[in-house]
Amino acid sequence: MKFFVLAWIAFLVSVNQPSAEINDDWELLLDSGLTQWENYLSYRHKSGYNGKIPKDENGVDIPPIGYNKDETGVFTIIEEPEGPVLRVSGEIYGSIFTRKSYKNYHLKLQVKWGVDKYEPRKDLLRDSGILYHSIGEAGVEYWRSWMLSQEFQVMEGHMGDFWCQASSAIDIRSFPSEGDKMSPVADESQPFRPFQSGGDVFCLRSSNFESPDGGWTTLELITFEGKSLHIVNGNVAMVLENSRYKNEDGEEVPLIEGKIQLQSESAEVFFKDIQIKPLTELPKHYEALFDM
Repeated sequence: MKFFVLAWIAFLVSVNQPSAEINDDWELLLDSGLTQWENYLSYRHKSGYNGKIPKDENGVDIPPIGYNKDETGVFTIIEEPEGPVLRVSGEIYGSIFTRKSYKNYHLKLQVKWGVDKYEPRKDLLRDSGILYHSIGEAGVEYWRSWMLSQEFQVMEGHMGDFWCQASSAIDIRSFPSEGDKMSPVADESQPFRPFQSGGDVFCLRSSNFESPDGGWTTLELITFEGKSLHIVNGNVAMVLENSRYKNEDGEEVPLIEGKIQLQSESAEVFFKDIQIKPLTELPKHYEALFDM
């Protein structure tokens, strides 16, 4: 009888394990040599930055550092017993990004804050981000550091927020903004509202699901044919659809695949267990979030 009870408990535990542990389709993206990643670094931005190219003491434009020139170790690997951990120092603005482009996938990773903070955010919340559907060259948005993309914000107290990057646009289930006084807030019960240049470009996550006391937070991004879910510690923080961008002719074009960037943005941050698996359909238990 004791054996039967133990076997039954083991069965129940196995069926409730996260899918990453029981599905062979998951691909690990992190290794000790960062062989699946490249990087881009722009500037050591200072307080008072205004979106223009930084200049030296003689008023001459300073060129960005560029691609794969991380001589100061902004992106490094720490070997831990449970596997490699990516440290992003945050000292210089930029990103580490996948060599491959991805479409229709489930991305999962864990993130934890470090201690160091830098200008221009030394007195602000720690900040980073997952930029998905990234296309084109880096340095095309306000901070001259990242590719055109959609942002799954990684920020203290704000895991799962959304930002447009460059000319990207998307629709989000959310309460509307009230001008400059109140930002839009994601909510599953609300209709989809557009986010794009010329209107709202930022949406607050539905609630704060970040792990307390500096612990590891599990983030998941599910994206399928222009639809996206920002998931924090198993909780849906935002429902998005109709991912798109404006091209040089001002035409709206679907934005449903691209590279994945992890931001370096003035704060030390650690990532581990970065894994991805392809999707052939939106997971059934999330379909209702788009059909209401």
